[in-house]
Amino acid sequence: MIQSSLSSDGSRAPSLHVAIIMDGSGRWAQARGLPRTAGHRAGVPAVRRVIQAALDYGIGTLTLDAFSCNNWQRPTAEVGSLLDIFTRFLRGETLSWKALGIRLRVLGRRDRLPHDLLDAIAAAEAATANGDRLRLRLAIDYSSRETLLRAAKELNGCHAPSEFSRHLTAAAGEPEASPDVDLLIRTGGELRLSDFMLWECAYAELYFTSRLWPDFTAEDLAAALADFCARDRRFGRIPESVAV
Repeated sequence: MIQSSLSSDGSRAPSLHVAIIMDGSGRWAQARGLPRTAGHRAGVPAVRRVIQAALDYGIGTLTLDAFSCNNWQRPTAEVGSLLDIFTRFLRGETLSWKALGIRLRVLGRRDRLPHDLLDAIAAAEAATANGDRLRLRLAIDYSSRETLLRAAKELNGCHAPSEFSRHLTAAAGEPEASPDVDLLIRTGGELRLSDFMLWECAYAELYFTSRLWPDFTAEDLAAALADFCARDRRFGRIPESVAV
């Protein structure tokens, strides 16, 4: 179990914030001669595995990149299938999350989402509002650049990073601030952030794996956490003993 991590301000955080870019589901399906939508459906069990593993490993906040603003450019049928998967997933998991002490928040724009998905989001967020074991955040129709721009418009002369973070939280559609990302995992073999949580990942440790998302397991998450725990996070500081 992960007990604590050193945060960017030098304090000991009680739990980790892990973010995951869930990539490779479409390629997983194509490699098997299946439509891309089959890969997205196959990715749902991986989401369940990772959420359970996050509980088991003592992760405090888990943020999953589900659908970016740029994903609207995909074929209409694929977009529709993804949104339907999200709706069914939220409706099917809400009672379990409530029982497990998971609190859900969905980040991103809501003005372009279908009504069925909006209803599922509202119901899941309300039902899990008192969860205190894991803070689960799903990014749907999310763009870090858009969120940063909206926050900047609301600054009104505020200059401290903590003040900007509060504006950023509101711009992302979340009522309360979340800790900076400690560990960012990207599956699927790509080596980029793809406009995901750029501000919050300023000091994140990055972990890339070629594992396609539907094949990602609790053991893969454990390997990423072990790699993270072996790193020396200094945030620009050095011990007095080695200072010149």
